[in-house]
Amino acid sequence: MMRPSDKPTLFLIGDSTVKNGQGNGGGNQWGWGSFISDYFDSTRINVENHALGGTSSRTFRTRGLWTKVLDKIKPGDYVIMQFGHNDGSPLDDTARARGTIKSTGDEVREIYNPITKQQEVVHTYGWYMSRFIIEAREKGAIPIVCSPVPRSNWTDGKVKRGGEGYSKLAEETARTAGAHYIDLNLLISEKYDALGEDRVRKMFPADHTHTNMEGAKVNAAAVVDGLRGTPGFSLNHYLNKSKN
Repeated sequence: MMRPSDKPTLFLIGDSTVKNGQGNGGGNQWGWGSFISDYFDSTRINVENHALGGTSSRTFRTRGLWTKVLDKIKPGDYVIMQFGHNDGSPLDDTARARGTIKSTGDEVREIYNPITKQQEVVHTYGWYMSRFIIEAREKGAIPIVCSPVPRSNWTDGKVKRGGEGYSKLAEETARTAGAHYIDLNLLISEKYDALGEDRVRKMFPADHTHTNMEGAKVNAAAVVDGLRGTPGFSLNHYLNKSKN
C-alpha cells in the first residue's frame, strides 16, 4: 500500500450540490461528492472534497477557499470543479454578493461589496473558472470541469436541461482553457428521465436543487460515467474495478 503522501489526490471544488455530508441546509440533503470516493481505489489515490455550500466560482476564490486547495496541490493530482448554481445570484446584494457576469469573456464590473464592505472588481463565470483551470495546471494537476447538475424541473415528463445556460459556459471555458469536460448536466438528466419524474421528485425533499442520499449517489455515478467516457484518461486508472 502506498503512503498517503506518495498517492495522487483528487480534489473536488464546488457548491452544495458537491459538498460532503448533508449539504448546505442540513437535514436530508447530500452532494455527490459524499459518494464519489466509493468509486476509487483508496490504496492508490486520495479523494478530498473541498466544496462548500452557498459558494459561486467567484466566492470560492474571494473567500480564500481556492487558495487553501491550491496550496495542497502537487504534480500528478486532479481537480474536479463544478460551479454555476449560485453564479446567477446578484453581484452586490446584502445577502451574499456572490454572482458573476454570465459570460466567458473578459467583461468586468466594479461594485461595492456590502458583505466585505470593500470595492471589488467582478469578472465573468468563465474568467473565474479559467483561473481555477490555469492555476491547477501550473501546479502540475489535471483539471476537469463538470457542468452544473440539473434541478428537478420537469416538462412533459422530461427534466429541464441546462444546455444553454451555465452548462454551455462551462463547456466553452473547459475547451478554451484546456481542461477535460464532463457534461454532467446531460448525463444526469438522462438518468433522471429513465428513473421517471415521480421517483426523481422524491430525491429532492426540500427544494428543486438539493438531492437526498439516493439522488447524490445517482449523481456520483454519473460523474464516474463521464470519466469512463473519456478514453485513455489517466484518472480512470484509479477507479475501483469492483465498483460498477
